[in-house]
Amino acid sequence: MKKYVCGVCGYVYDPAKGDSDNGVAKGTDFKDLPADWCCPICGADKSEFSPE
Repeated sequence: MKKYVCGVCGYVYDPAKGDSDNGVAKGTDFKDLPADWCCPICGADKSEFSPE
């Protein structure tokens, strides 16, 4: 599973860690994130992320 980087603030989404603060379990691939998920740091949309 690839890590994805927010093009706005540089936050890295790591599937191995998930995003527990926003209800995303460890092991959740970026493509499987909910459609309304956004960057937990700056609020950017998923479309602002690119593979690391």
